Amino acid sequence: MRTTSVDKPKTIHSPETPRRNGGIPLELGWLKQVQVNKSATERRTTTLTARRTVKKQWQAAWLLKALSCIDLTTLAGDDTPGKIRRLCAKARHPVRADLLEAMGVADLGITVGAVCVYPTMVPHAVQALEGSGIPVASVAAAFPAGLSPMKSRLEEIHYAVREGAAEIDIVITRQHVLSGNWQALYDEVAAFRNACGEAHLKTILATGELATLRNIQKASLVAMMAGANPRETDDDVRSSVLTKAKSHDINLTPEQVTVTRIGTPGAPAVYVAADYSVPVSLPGYDLTLHFAPSSGNKGF
Repeated sequence: MRTTSVDKPKTIHSPETPRRNGGIPLELGWLKQVQVNKSATERRTTTLTARRTVKKQWQAAWLLKALSCIDLTTLAGDDTPGKIRRLCAKARHPVRADLLEAMGVADLGITVGAVCVYPTMVPHAVQALEGSGIPVASVAAAFPAGLSPMKSRLEEIHYAVREGAAEIDIVITRQHVLSGNWQALYDEVAAFRNACGEAHLKTILATGELATLRNIQKASLVAMMAGANPRETDDDVRSSVLTKAKSHDINLTPEQVTVTRIGTPGAPAVYVAADYSVPVSLPGYDLTLHFAPSSGNKGF
């Protein structure tokens, strides 16, 4: 079976790195509104495996795309540098060459999304994947139970990042969820976020140990609220605007840029307004165009 060449992408890799979650202050009122209809949820989930899937070449295309999103993982007690190197070789070439040739996609450079290992195996994975563009992820923060002292959990994150991990998969303290201590959970995830530095943070909720669907949703919301600490400041936003303006030969001063935060904790927004003038020289005369803030500015 061969796929058609119409609109065939040049490459199939993992999705682009998402924009960093800026985080928001903990909003307990938002958690109080969480409601889950358990029976409706269970009915819905039972239909997932019964749905008709795409067929033929479209099914192959979706399977290849799914493959590019996989974290190829080994988290075993018998992991060795040799085992990690073999896993990384598989990550570089997850599909047999003859199958890719048969589907007409041998030129797409298909790889998995990442390789996930324990912190001590990170340097071996980084070395084995050098030049491939495949990031290394590491579990941390006392995976899988998360019951070590906070100091050692943070140091484990620091260690993995120093060794080259581009993503840190942390586990939460389930006790915080089961006891409803949302502030403690928020502070924990925020501390982990800070420890990650520039590395991507993924939060493992261990949903099978959180007792209820409402707890799962609340824990997820708190983890997203704690996405980063500290938040991007108004000066950070203003600096980004000035840099962008300069790239378009627009000279602005910080005083000409106004940053206004609006919205709700659940749906925050930032409005940026700039008041500036641009001199324009035309044959025969000169003029100045003045741009004033508009109420129609788009929030982000």
